Amino acid sequence: MELDGRVVVVTGGTRGVGAGIARSFLKAGADVVVCARRPPDEPVASAGREASFAALDLRDPAAVRDFCAGVAERYGRIDCLVNNAGGTPYRLLGEAEAQRHARVVELNLVAPMTASLAAYPWLRASRGSVVMIGSVSGGRPSPGTAAYGAAKAGLESLARSMAVEWAPEVRVNSLVLGMVRTELSHLHYGDGAGIAAVAATVPLGRLADPADVGEAAVFLASPRAGYVSGASLLVHGGGERPAFLDAATVNREAAAAAVDAAEDTAGRGAAGTGPAGTDAATANEED
Repeated sequence: MELDGRVVVVTGGTRGVGAGIARSFLKAGADVVVCARRPPDEPVASAGREASFAALDLRDPAAVRDFCAGVAERYGRIDCLVNNAGGTPYRLLGEAEAQRHARVVELNLVAPMTASLAAYPWLRASRGSVVMIGSVSGGRPSPGTAAYGAAKAGLESLARSMAVEWAPEVRVNSLVLGMVRTELSHLHYGDGAGIAAVAATVPLGRLADPADVGEAAVFLASPRAGYVSGASLLVHGGGERPAFLDAATVNREAAAAAVDAAEDTAGRGAAGTGPAGTDAATANEED
């Protein structure tokens, strides 16, 4: 397969998005090592193959260095590091001291830098790549998760700088994720009805699946992306519909005028224009 013989490390790869990424790399033929503070409930597996697991606190630089050295000793190389581990509780800025918010920044920005630096000697030797898992929260207001949004903005900037400093031996790119459906989605979006309602706001009509993220990560790590570095690939299903479009009255007024005009024309006996005008007006109203 495309990544046969390659060795990939996925941080936070035991569940959710990270497990989806690990499975995609396994499917592509890579040897995969996942790390997290706690082991998975069941092995991360795909295509009849399993990822190896190592317990690791990414906020401990010495432990991270030892981990990368151990992976390189076992497999002889490291070809790709996927910095996926991260997350945050919902917490308004004024509800906690700065130190609590700083821990979020440490996990989502400092830890990926720590892991990248630890893996760098082996990535350079293999002419490998780093894939940062970012978020749309880094490019828009993130109320309730402000420290997380700030960290993700910093992560994308870090990736661009790393891409320049580490070229040409190591490529560095970011996946900028929108909403992903995982086993923890109910904590963010509520019950099934809430998840469906949130999914309906996405232009593609659904939340991402972890496999969608995994396939994009495999692409960035593969030879097909050999000239892609310092890039940010949006994996958000088309993004978010701007709120002002639904709040504005101008389209509704134009739609109503179109309906009036169509009805007036139809009343004068012009064949076919009435239904077409009405359909167009309805579409504008729904938009």
